[in-house]
Amino acid sequence: MAAVRAGVPEHGRVPKYYAVKAELETLLAGLGAGGLLPTEVDLAARYGVSRATLRQALRDLLLEGRLRRRGRGTVVAGPKIEQPLSLGSYTEGVTRQGLRPGRTLVGLDRTSADGPLADRLAVAPGEALWHLERVLRADEERVGLESTYLPVRRAPRLDRDFDPAGSLYHYLHEQGTVLGGAEERIETVLASPREALLIGTPPALPMLLLHRSSRDTAGAPLELVRTLYRGDRFSFTLDLGSAPTG
Repeated sequence: MAAVRAGVPEHGRVPKYYAVKAELETLLAGLGAGGLLPTEVDLAARYGVSRATLRQALRDLLLEGRLRRRGRGTVVAGPKIEQPLSLGSYTEGVTRQGLRPGRTLVGLDRTSADGPLADRLAVAPGEALWHLERVLRADEERVGLESTYLPVRRAPRLDRDFDPAGSLYHYLHEQGTVLGGAEERIETVLASPREALLIGTPPALPMLLLHRSSRDTAGAPLELVRTLYRGDRFSFTLDLGSAPTG
């Protein structure tokens, strides 16, 4: 009941679906990760609600990443993937949690820098850029979509030497280009129909969108990255130092 009370609005009326959601959370804790939920018919009868009310509670738990669809059934999801906000690559973050990182190439194309891209990458308008797009995976599950713009002169043989399943930062380091710093911005968005199809999620699923502007050790712009992460599968962590006193 405490879980229900925590969500009670000031007028004191608890939506029926929210009360059912709290009951379901207790059920999930008992089943554990991977546990199979009873059918909607059985759950609706257990809690004495309509299937429409039950589905609203289940929908919330699915969007929060507490449940996952598996075939025709619904199972309890495991913990979210914690991705540190750091200069490390996606590979490093996923590997630290005992998961197997992977990437599937969507496209590696040569394009020209338009005005905004040229300004942000500090290159001349029309300069050749690589556009690298990949689906991110964790233990073969599709969990995100990454789009990177990089001047061709930074990696002229990218289309011949680079393994799209590997870390771009590791490849650049081997070529003598070292990441020196980055600025990152996070927002919540919905995926476009194309993005949802590539990631394998419903368009209504909230996504975490990260914009990264990276620079090399000399402070020159290196790359622009736009990464969509599934909101039901990822959380982000940041190690904050102690605040100065006085």
